[in-house]
Amino acid sequence: MPQNLFQKMMYAFITVVITVHAFVFYSLYVVNGSTFLQLQPDASGVLDAIGKIGGVYMCGRFCPIWAVVLLEFILAYTLECVVGSPLSFKIACKIFNPQKDHHVLFETAIICATVFIMCPAMSFIASFLYYPYYEGFNIFTLLAEWLKLICYNLPFALFSQIFFIQPLVRRIFGFCFRKKIS
Repeated sequence: MPQNLFQKMMYAFITVVITVHAFVFYSLYVVNGSTFLQLQPDASGVLDAIGKIGGVYMCGRFCPIWAVVLLEFILAYTLECVVGSPLSFKIACKIFNPQKDHHVLFETAIICATVFIMCPAMSFIASFLYYPYYEGFNIFTLLAEWLKLICYNLPFALFSQIFFIQPLVRRIFGFCFRKKIS
């Protein structure tokens, strides 16, 4: 586990790099893939449909996928470092004692707390980014989109963080920061 600020920032960096790519894939292929294919019926796949459309609709215009990944990475990394990690650690410490309880329980509590903080927050940000501004703005539509995104993203986030992303991040982090024994 991270011991100092640099290690905490690197742990968050590795986590967000993997998570953003997983969520962009999930959002484009799993959640919205059929919509892209309906818009471009002659497309050979989702990526081809997005290319023919001119990108992903974000912030009132079509953007390439790399711009979507970059913007979501910047927002998620900032939110994770400023709010997600510190708050989730405090929440987990209120439930479990890291010195007395098994480390797996404590780490799982941190993961769950992080998901329950980051998923609604990033879903709200995504509601703004991907809002259909061409239809005009309505606060109730925004809130409905936010709740819909939470319903789509929360189960995926919880499952992927507990069983895939965090074990992979811990392995990568351990490889990068293992102590040299001489």
